[in-house]
Amino acid sequence: MPVAVFVDQFRPVNGFLVREHDPGPPAPNEIRIAIKAVGISYADVLIIKGQYQVRPDLPFIPGTECAGIVEAVGSEIVGLSEGDYVTGHGWCGMCAEVANLPAHWFRKMPSTLSFEQAAVLSVSFATALYALVNRGSLGSDETLLVLGAGGATGHAAVQIGRHLGAHVIASASSPEKRDLALAGGASAVISSQSSTWREDVRAANNGRPVDVVFDPVGGEATEPAFRSLSWSGRHLVIGFTAGIASVRTNLPLLKGASLIGVDIRQFGIFEPATAEANLNEVFDLAQQGVLRPAIARTYALKDFAVALDDVAKGEPAGRIVLTM
Repeated sequence: MPVAVFVDQFRPVNGFLVREHDPGPPAPNEIRIAIKAVGISYADVLIIKGQYQVRPDLPFIPGTECAGIVEAVGSEIVGLSEGDYVTGHGWCGMCAEVANLPAHWFRKMPSTLSFEQAAVLSVSFATALYALVNRGSLGSDETLLVLGAGGATGHAAVQIGRHLGAHVIASASSPEKRDLALAGGASAVISSQSSTWREDVRAANNGRPVDVVFDPVGGEATEPAFRSLSWSGRHLVIGFTAGIASVRTNLPLLKGASLIGVDIRQFGIFEPATAEANLNEVFDLAQQGVLRPAIARTYALKDFAVALDDVAKGEPAGRIVLTM
């Protein structure tokens, strides 16, 4: 009998149940998937604590991105078949050995990626592409400053910024994360722990301010990053792993700069056609070898709580993945 992780109450990262769960045959609009890898992100930490923008109904199976093999398809499904290798993302239900999930969440895996890499492709890279192209209008002659460059969306932003031809400066907390950013295509790296951080940013850009900031960090990192912007710069708010920041409203005025929110979930709701086109581009670039997720550590499904705690601490360089 296959098993799954169950969350029966919103709480800190511990005490979850792994129990037998066979979902049976898929509904007409579903596919039954033998899941091989599940990406774990900071969003999962917030969802399980009940601190995400929306809450799933209790009890629920967590997990919002995965890759696996199709075991069966519902009667209404076109384009996917038994035996296909697929990857996708959606609203929970994926921390399981077998799951029935909406078919429209999934597409065939790029053949260039492993199950582990494919499991963490969609959300991070689609978020970075949406942020830098649709929201930030990053130009090839501009400089991009990526905060949290060793994290999920940060590493994706480094790769996409490089692909767009920008000069990419990556800020990260550890040597391992800075090495990862360089491997991903960053032109320069700086330590987020530096006491001369703003001076380091300017030095990495030949004495000039930056054009675009990619900020999944928040907290105390946001204001100095915003102050590092050029005239008409754009500060992209992706998340707030270090806490929700405050920016003084005189700063956008003095710099003619913009503070721009990036919400990939609502983007898919309000602009579905553009979101689908972006995802197609991400998959095409992955197939070409331009984009490649970095895996830091893998855990067994039974070690779900350990994996979640690892993500919450934010120490690994790259993604955390559960493997079946």
